[in-house]
Amino acid sequence: MLIVMKPHAGPAEVEAVVEKIRALGLTPHAIPGAQRVAIGITGNKGAVDPGPFAAMPGVADCIRVSQPFKLVSREVKEEDTVIDVGGVRLGGPALVVMAGPCSVESKDQILEAAHGVKRLGATFLRGGAFKPRTSPYEFQGLGEEGLKLLSLAREQTGLKVVTEVMDADDLSMCAEYADVLQVGARNMQNFSLLKKLGASGKPILLKRGPAATLREFLMAAEYLVAHGNYRVALCERGIRTFETMTRNTLDLNAVPVLKALSHLPVVVDPSHGIGLRRHVPAMARAGIAAGADAILVEVHPRPEAALSDGQQSLSLGEFGELMGQVRIIAGALGRPLA
Repeated sequence: MLIVMKPHAGPAEVEAVVEKIRALGLTPHAIPGAQRVAIGITGNKGAVDPGPFAAMPGVADCIRVSQPFKLVSREVKEEDTVIDVGGVRLGGPALVVMAGPCSVESKDQILEAAHGVKRLGATFLRGGAFKPRTSPYEFQGLGEEGLKLLSLAREQTGLKVVTEVMDADDLSMCAEYADVLQVGARNMQNFSLLKKLGASGKPILLKRGPAATLREFLMAAEYLVAHGNYRVALCERGIRTFETMTRNTLDLNAVPVLKALSHLPVVVDPSHGIGLRRHVPAMARAGIAAGADAILVEVHPRPEAALSDGQQSLSLGEFGELMGQVRIIAGALGRPLA
């Protein structure tokens, strides 16, 4: 259930409703809006009786929420969630571009990539310090040394850092260095990790699992929000289908559907979505046209020498060409670049 407060309801009236919910053995979730506060209720096994709340001072309405993903749904919060990451707003009118190599390989590599993508218009630097690889014999990342190099790149360029946290044991270390913590596709349903990330308060980029339905994707986001973290962005990065000509199938259907069902920002990762360098720009353009709030693009100074995902990474020159196209498409949609 969602309890919608009147626009003039004061903190004492909101707190009274919160305490009433707790007294019933349920969990309240206060959700500030542009005009009023809404309070979501979770922990109930069946329908919640609106009677005890309807007559309380400051309460405007009691609304039953039909979706199982309650806190991330539009039913609970109509307006878009905007995540402020050190002054860069993700989910607002401006389109955000996140770019950088699949993994941090060396100081020279990450600094060259960071300065390059910054010059070309990106506001976030992506890069993996810990890399989940299908083969145990492939490059696994530099660990904390990679995080330190990402931090150095931020100091030199001002870019915000987004990097993947693979394990709950590494959460505090990653949170110390990163501005946004990424949950990789393989960990989308790692519920113990999601609970800890929910309690961390750090902005989260949640990637869709390769075989996850949109409902499962939103339920994973619900874990984060239910544990107190409303700073969550959803990332469509392609799903596994019967097609073998591309690495994955980028599900662009997901973008407008997620935007309709949820108030959370939506990011598109065209690099993993198609896995072929020559076609990444086309899918990036399509993601923006579909309504994504941001794109996440793999960019490497020398893709042919990359230790991971070189086949889907753009060179800095190719990224520059893409950014010229991005500005045109975003402008046509009335969206400036962040």
